[in-house]
Amino acid sequence: MTDRGYPITFLSMETVTDQFSNTVESYLVATGMDPTNFGKAVMNDPKFVFDLRNGRSPSARTIDKVRDWIVGNPSGGARSEP
Repeated sequence: MTDRGYPITFLSMETVTDQFSNTVESYLVATGMDPTNFGKAVMNDPKFVFDLRNGRSPSARTIDKVRDWIVGNPSGGARSEP
């Protein structure tokens, strides 16, 4: 496919929702945090991650809130041993 003779390259067809879901899933894997506990801690919604997995489309406000929480809790809220 071209536009005025220039090739058009699609680098990613991933949606914002897909990117956000991947961020959440990566965080859960990296921290070992349970999806239910994550949902409770971040959104006061234990089904939040499961709803994302089932196609829930988060608002921009929700995406910002979750990303801010992840940045502020890099260890998943786990406490280190003394």
